[in-house]
Amino acid sequence: MASDQDIVEKIDHVSSLCTERVILKAILGRGDGGAGLIGEKVVIGGWVKSSWEIRKEAAQPRPVLAADAASPEVVGAKEMRCMEILQSRIPLVRYIVKVLGGGDHSVREKFVMQKAPKDSTSILQISDGSCVHNLRVLVDSALATPCQVMPCGTCILVEGILQQPLMKGKYQVIELKTEKILHLGTVDQYKYPLSKKRLPLESLRNFPHFRPRTTTVASVMRIHNALTLATHTFFQDQGFLHVQTPIITTNNSETLSKKFQVTTLLNNGKIDNQLVNSLEFSKDFFSQETYLIDCGHFHLESQACALGNVYSFGPRFKAEKSSESNNLLAETWMVDVEMAFSELEDAMDCADEFLKFVCKRILESCTEDIQFILKRIDKAVMDRLQLIISSSFEKISYDVAIEVLTEATGNKFEKKIEWGDSLTEEHESYLVNEIYTKPVIIYNHPKEIKSFYAKLNEDGKTVATFDVVLPKVGTLVRGSQSEECFDKLRTRIEELELPKQQYEWFLDLRKNGAAKTSGFNLMLEPLVLYATGLNDVKDVVPFPRSFGRAKF
Repeated sequence: MASDQDIVEKIDHVSSLCTERVILKAILGRGDGGAGLIGEKVVIGGWVKSSWEIRKEAAQPRPVLAADAASPEVVGAKEMRCMEILQSRIPLVRYIVKVLGGGDHSVREKFVMQKAPKDSTSILQISDGSCVHNLRVLVDSALATPCQVMPCGTCILVEGILQQPLMKGKYQVIELKTEKILHLGTVDQYKYPLSKKRLPLESLRNFPHFRPRTTTVASVMRIHNALTLATHTFFQDQGFLHVQTPIITTNNSETLSKKFQVTTLLNNGKIDNQLVNSLEFSKDFFSQETYLIDCGHFHLESQACALGNVYSFGPRFKAEKSSESNNLLAETWMVDVEMAFSELEDAMDCADEFLKFVCKRILESCTEDIQFILKRIDKAVMDRLQLIISSSFEKISYDVAIEVLTEATGNKFEKKIEWGDSLTEEHESYLVNEIYTKPVIIYNHPKEIKSFYAKLNEDGKTVATFDVVLPKVGTLVRGSQSEECFDKLRTRIEELELPKQQYEWFLDLRKNGAAKTSGFNLMLEPLVLYATGLNDVKDVVPFPRSFGRAKF
């Protein structure tokens, strides 16, 4: 049994350095559910998820005699009993006032507040976003009226004593008896979108500023956070150095993708086609054409050639209408990895180990959230994570993949596959779900469908690249070995008629101490989809940006 000092120290360790507030995970996430903290005084804050009210029983009035019927005291008693009846119907009164009252809302609210019972206790289920479970908080009407604290979404910061619950529930091991209210942020319950019954995720996209308050989205955000932390932990433990790459660049590393252009050459904040065609970029802010970066490979390779193994984690941008896809966004967060003195096989092995590590870490650190997802979203999420951890990824060449898909006569694909084509989602799904039933690594793609800087293989037709394809989300990782030969890379640039001046510095790396390098990149949002069972990346990003959508 922990001592009182141990309990206090335990609470102190999880409270913020800048506030006395204790996060609910520190209380409810204990092995005993918080029972060992009974009797402790704490400050907690959060938002009301649900609530109800308990009325305190009043003393029974004495029988009224006929002789007393006209006395002022009896009249007052009758009026009080009528008022008690009215108070017991406060939800109905509120509804009638809402429908018939018209006028100013604040007046109607005052009416309801005045009719609130003086002796009652508000029972609040509070969440602060730190864990799945809520803490039951008791607020006496002497501290705040029920209509102030009970509406869903009300923000409250209180000081009180942790105690055994007066009414035990399935998950209730402990509750908080409020002694002092330190902050109260009220809610317009008639307009607050989460006051309604549970909304589907599609509807919640219209309220991105509120949806993290839902249990589902909060769990997804915590898993998102855990994946971010696991990413840094893996590469730091493996001796990689975290470096930054610019967001604004003059290069386009992915030559097949469209770019977002960055310019200050606007006409009173507006731009039209005629102006675009006549822009003089020499007069622009950077004196040349610039774009939002879509991949950090170029800049990362330059640092790998000096620092060894490096990685970057930051935003990337692609102006593709394919961002309407459930797996793609115009603005995404990407992990870019580059390793010096390495070849394609090394990058494939690193990607394999990275995915195994982060999936294992999620199962270990997000147990409650995974259990919630199993019940509410996807019953297969645990099996899917275990599949990556325990499977030996199947490695097949692009040639083999085309051969397998061509022989799949019983499966009618919407698009007939031929050598030289990029694999579609249905092709990838067939390989991982029907043929191999586990993650698949496809390597050595035709040079026409991959980046120009990938190392040319001896056959002259394919390049040293690979894709990691997973069930549910398709291609999650894309990697390659870079072409270290100056002449071959320059020839490739000329073949594609790329602007040579943009890539002079990249070619310089091949003329001055060139090293073999390989690496890969991974978009974080599809990985969150894989770990949560959701079907659309717009539901795993707080404020998603996609084609035609940039709210808030």
